[in-house]
Parts: sequence; C-alpha cells; structure tokens
Amino acid sequence: MTMEKKSFTFDEIKLKLVNYCVYQDRCHYEVEQKMKEFVLIPEAKDEIFLYLIRENYLNEERFTRSYIRGKFYIKHWGRNKIKINLRQKKITEKLISKCMDEIEADDYEKMIRKIYQEYFSRQKGLKEYQKKSKTIQYLLSRGFEYDAILDVNTESDNQRLT
Repeated sequence: MTMEKKSFTFDEIKLKLVNYCVYQDRCHYEVEQKMKEFVLIPEAKDEIFLYLIRENYLNEERFTRSYIRGKFYIKHWGRNKIKINLRQKKITEKLISKCMDEIEADDYEKMIRKIYQEYFSRQKGLKEYQKKSKTIQYLLSRGFEYDAILDVNTESDNQRLT
C-alpha cells in the first residue's frame, strides 16, 4: 500500500517549511528530510532552501549551538554523544568544534561530578569497585570522556579518604 502524497502549492510548502523551522531550530539535513514529504522538483527545493537561509529561518551555526546547549544543560549528555548525534545530522566537524564552547568547562566538570555522585549512591549491594565500574560505564554511555570521568572518580576517592 503506497502512501498518497498530498499535493500542496509551492507557497503552501514554503510556509509549512518556514513553520517547521520557526517551531525549533533545524539543520539543513532535517529540512531536507522534511522536504521529502512533498513532491518538489529540485529547482523548487533549492529555491525554498535559499529562502529559508536568506530569511534566517535556517542557520546551521545557530542550530548547532542551540542543540549543544539543549543536549548538555537539559538532557545532560557528554560531548562525545553530542558530537555523534550532530554528525548524524550531517553537521561538519569544523562547525561542531567551533560551537563546543557553548559548554562551559566548569559546568561540564560539575555535571560529571553530579551525575557520578547520584548514580554511585544509587548502587546498592555492590562492592566499592563494582559501584565505581558501573558508574564509569554509565557516564561513558552518556557521552562523557573517560579521562574527565576518571578525574572526578579520583576526586571522589580522595574525598572519601579524608
């Protein structure tokens, strides 16, 4: 059973894509995917793309910065997970690196420490090294770097000893 694509006028499609971009920041790849819902000739696609960029509805750097802030400060993802997800959205390495300054170094360290302590204290009935291992594994799965986790881990060990 094939889905019948509803036909819209060029202006209706343009408006739908403007609204799609206004609702939240989008990257070029997301808009490209969204355009597949409509029957458009390549020239029409290009024209809409140019319009969205020219009118600043579509801005790859703004998208990347807002994506990084959201995934870190709201979802509490580490840099690695954020980078992987941005790559999947076809954002260039150069732009990803340029925008990573959206995450303050202090905030990053505090976040690792907070997640580490919360997760570690929730581990019940395990030996110390097992709790540590599970906590490190958890932070890695959230996209935090091994070295950064170890710094916090060492710091936690030193606090427990004093």
